[in-house]
Amino acid sequence: MALPTIKIRPVETKDQRLTRFLVGKSNMECLAIANNRAYFYPVTLAVWVALSCVFVEFMNWWPKPEHGMYGYLSPVPAFVSMSVPIMFFCDWLNRSAFETRTNDILHRPDLVDIPKYYSRSPASGFWLLEYADRPIGLIAVDASLDATSDKTVQAVKGEIQYKRGTSSVATIRHFFVQEQYREASIQQDLLEHAISHALQSDKSVQKIRVSDSPLLSYITKVLKEAGFAVEEKTGRIGILQWQQCTRSLDRGRWRKSSEQH
Repeated sequence: MALPTIKIRPVETKDQRLTRFLVGKSNMECLAIANNRAYFYPVTLAVWVALSCVFVEFMNWWPKPEHGMYGYLSPVPAFVSMSVPIMFFCDWLNRSAFETRTNDILHRPDLVDIPKYYSRSPASGFWLLEYADRPIGLIAVDASLDATSDKTVQAVKGEIQYKRGTSSVATIRHFFVQEQYREASIQQDLLEHAISHALQSDKSVQKIRVSDSPLLSYITKVLKEAGFAVEEKTGRIGILQWQQCTRSLDRGRWRKSSEQH
């Protein structure tokens, strides 16, 4: 029996709908992580315990030893019920920012016609990572003349005109690996593939930049290992105001790292 194969291949026209779905999924994953961290934040836990105790007092649900072992469980419904509005409140505060950001990303011109957009520069590329012919990740590096632009396209009327050429600064626009495959560090191979392609295909590219978030620790880890350094702090997002940043890797640092390996 043949073992399942893993491969990195370019996104084709037939893959565009699935690719957009994975891009949206990868960005909305941040919302789930932000919510989970907000639930277990010390202030949130303190509010939950305080409100639950008030509810227990109001309902007179304090433990009743005279009812035996089950009497000690009488406060449990209060604690469970008070967790629901707190979880809803955290999601309500977080959701708007993450949905807005995801919507902006999905409306950028690189996702209108993926093969056409990423064919404008030899250093650009959008790849799917497949395991047993099933997509489990993706990465996109944009080295076109629009590589540093984050403009969105709200409505497409007719054909978008793309300029050909290569920028000195490339941008990793999308980077995602499904959770169950991250322990194998397969994201490192995906990142190395994108970096090598961008810097070896066109010597005009002198630097690669990428947005980083503390909510996606598996990406932060592999970026640091590849030599990406913090270039600037960008905005904050979410109820706990997580600091976003831009990391970059220049050609000199990449060459030095390659020689060491």
